[in-house]
Amino acid sequence: MTIAIEQSDHGLQVDAKKIPSDTNELILDGGFALPKLEPQVGFEAPEINSFGHSFRDYNAESERQKTVEEFYRLNHINQTYDFVKKMREKYGKLDRVEMSIWECCELLNDVVDDSDPDLDEPQIEHLLQTAEAIRKDYPDEDWLHLTALIHDLGKVLLLPSFGGLPQWAVVGDTFPLGCAFDESIVHHKYLKDNSDTHNPAYNTKNGIYQEGCGLENVVMSWGHDDYMYLVAKENGTTLPSAALFIVRYHFLSAGAYTHLMNEEDKENLKWLQIFNKYDLYSKSKVRVDVDKVKPYYLSLIEKYFPAKLKW
Repeated sequence: MTIAIEQSDHGLQVDAKKIPSDTNELILDGGFALPKLEPQVGFEAPEINSFGHSFRDYNAESERQKTVEEFYRLNHINQTYDFVKKMREKYGKLDRVEMSIWECCELLNDVVDDSDPDLDEPQIEHLLQTAEAIRKDYPDEDWLHLTALIHDLGKVLLLPSFGGLPQWAVVGDTFPLGCAFDESIVHHKYLKDNSDTHNPAYNTKNGIYQEGCGLENVVMSWGHDDYMYLVAKENGTTLPSAALFIVRYHFLSAGAYTHLMNEEDKENLKWLQIFNKYDLYSKSKVRVDVDKVKPYYLSLIEKYFPAKLKW
């Protein structure tokens, strides 16, 4: 695959002219790479979600819209720099339980994401839909199949055995803290009530960070993404750095924060942009035959993870 990235006055530019013929091109849209789908080639993205609206439409009048907006109001008020530091210290100890990756997948049968306007099915359905869609188009990238399976496992934080955190502290789009809130953040209007907004140290583009410092050094809003990243990293996964980047930043509007990225981030961003179209557009009411695909994913888990992990 050849994907050139260069910096310009308009942000990160992605030239994805050469991509395997069985997948789709990526095109630029305001600094983001989005799927440009060719007829009957690779992954076919539906035009509407399971509620009859466009994907990621946070303003559409639907049975989910009010729940989603209220979620983001609470999220934006409460996700502060100090809150995140406390959560990372608390959950970074990984002292709650020891279990396998697949055992964690099964726990997600009891989890529905209130921040998602496109799906109200248990999360394990979404994980398998995403993984199977990627597997079809990228059959040789087994690490990417497994990344899709595990990317939302941190949502177990919603369960009582993991502290029963409120939805606003677990799911939803993520964003940097310690610097100015970018206007691309979903329901940006509610951030005016976040106490960090009134801290002069956090109100500039770079805030407390240096340009090009690397996202690893940036404090992100707390949630399932950061938690699963900590679990995978501290348990010694052998997945490549691109996989950990996807897990940690798959809900980040990455195009708005390229000024904070280092070269490794920009390299990993290529894979995140590919992953995101499957994470978004594979959501549907179509069920995956778990018994049929389970042996394949168990083999990948054994390849890239220890039998039991600390959570």
